[in-house]
Amino acid sequence: MSDAGMLAVLHVDLDAFYASVEQLADPALRGRPVVVGGLGPRGVVAAASYEARRFGVHSAMPMARARRACPDGVFLSPRFDAYNAASRQVMSILRDVTPLVEPLALDEAFLDVRGARRSQGDAPAIGASIRQRVRDETGLVASVGVATTKLVAKLASDLAKPDGMLVVEPGRELALLHPLPVERLWGVGPATRTRLARFGIVTVGDLAATPEETLVRALGPAAGSQLYALAWNRDDRRVEPNQETKSIGHEETFPHDIRDRGTLARELLRMGDRVAARLRAADRVGRTVVLKARYGDFRTVTRSRTLPSPTDLASVVSRTANELLRDLDVGEGLRLLGVSVHQLEVPQTGNEQQQLSFDDEAGPRSPAVRGDLERAVDRVRSRFGDDALGSAALVGPRGLRTGRSGTAWGPGAEEEQQ
Repeated sequence: MSDAGMLAVLHVDLDAFYASVEQLADPALRGRPVVVGGLGPRGVVAAASYEARRFGVHSAMPMARARRACPDGVFLSPRFDAYNAASRQVMSILRDVTPLVEPLALDEAFLDVRGARRSQGDAPAIGASIRQRVRDETGLVASVGVATTKLVAKLASDLAKPDGMLVVEPGRELALLHPLPVERLWGVGPATRTRLARFGIVTVGDLAATPEETLVRALGPAAGSQLYALAWNRDDRRVEPNQETKSIGHEETFPHDIRDRGTLARELLRMGDRVAARLRAADRVGRTVVLKARYGDFRTVTRSRTLPSPTDLASVVSRTANELLRDLDVGEGLRLLGVSVHQLEVPQTGNEQQQLSFDDEAGPRSPAVRGDLERAVDRVRSRFGDDALGSAALVGPRGLRTGRSGTAWGPGAEEEQQ
């Protein structure tokens, strides 16, 4: 059988991932409606357990609406370090099966199991084995789609939820695809769906029955041709295991617009600390620091600075972000602030790549000493929790606040959804 017709693509998706991690960490939460997301008045839902979904709670819903829909729910701020740790466990299991693993997010990945079939059985057997291993070794639940293409494998895992596996045999792809709503295809958001509805296109089958030329005129050459091909399961994308993380960062929407520069500086100190810790956890350093700021009217600006040498130090990330903030007018107030580090690479041996400035080359503020200090802080937090140790500048009336809320981006994490 040719590669094109081979049942060898798996999509593995962890069910209600953030909420499931929280329920595993606290047995008292099991069986209860758990909602994870921003807890402030402007917060949105990042994840909801299936118990919460029965009340109509779903991701990207405003948190205030979720509280009204599920008043007896348990509402928690995200703990991205815990989610990253759980994700690493699952990805390790997947890479035991095949090196051809393409993570899409913390909780999902594609696998190409062509090379594993001789030793581990056919693709459905491998999918069943993965589900069992994930449950036994992590306590999490995975749904799996098995198909000939990435498009159909992803749709199959969605349809298998919760806690299921769907195998789409070669030749049966269109029977699955064509009855689905057109918005289930990649690239069909609300605006495209509305535009297609004007042509009477509601399902993927309707899309497939529409001449490609009509779609090109309606949506443009690239989008029109791509959607027409997907409607016929023409998807030649391979599983790409070596996709590098392009950036690691953290952003938060504040309960109220902030105008005070001192307060914003403390927020950047806290965010820089979080970003640097994630860089070290990922064994990466970065050259470019990016500041993102959003005003009350949703106008968003970004500023960036490329450093002379790459870093994973919180002191460098926070200081650079604050220097970028000085160039912004914050008189109107900021509703969101974010810091990210780009141009990532594997750290080189030694500390010369983390030079701060000529003034910091020796003594307690040297890069080597700062690096040792921050890694020691990582170890303390790993054992005793994130708020066990941190900068004195972050101590307030309620004690040390390093912050677990907000939105992280990096390997598989999602940006804030408005």
